[in-house]
Amino acid sequence: MPNNIILASKSKVRKEILDKNNISSQVEPSNINEDVVKESLLREKASPTIISKNLAELKANKISLKITDQMVLGADSVIDLEGELISKPRNRDEALDILKKLNGKEHYLVSSVCISKNGKMIWNYTDKAILKMKNFSDQNLKQYLNKITDEALYAYNVYQIEGEGRNLFEKIDGNEDTIMGLPIEKIKQYLDLVK
Repeated sequence: MPNNIILASKSKVRKEILDKNNISSQVEPSNINEDVVKESLLREKASPTIISKNLAELKANKISLKITDQMVLGADSVIDLEGELISKPRNRDEALDILKKLNGKEHYLVSSVCISKNGKMIWNYTDKAILKMKNFSDQNLKQYLNKITDEALYAYNVYQIEGEGRNLFEKIDGNEDTIMGLPIEKIKQYLDLVK
């Protein structure tokens, strides 16, 4: 595998997944305004999957224009609830609203990754997991949120699948690394091909 890739993300979890899989990486956040991109794509009736792919590519391309001749990994995860895009919460009230929306329902967690070099995408992959949330009272959902730190709340699409969040679900069908934001096996397969 290549010695080093640039991770165009502030996500500690994505960095940990790379480290755990012996992929050395240096973090260079893209800092793109995701809300503006999402709003523009939603106006064009783009699906949550297309939005996720576009954001991953934008992040990777932006950093790979700045740091040339190196592979840059961009990633994005969104929730797709019956075709509706659910974004990360900006505050605890939004987090509660999201949990109420997902309550008792099945949704997709879509994770897209893109590797770019010199400002152009050279590889991408999108994976989906299906999660079905148990039915909870509003009180239960508030109690759950009270256990979650702000940092965790804003980093993990409302639920921490590797922690407290696992108890929210009656069904989880998909790869755990995908749910945490990085389908690592496919990334490793690609990196093995290009070494």
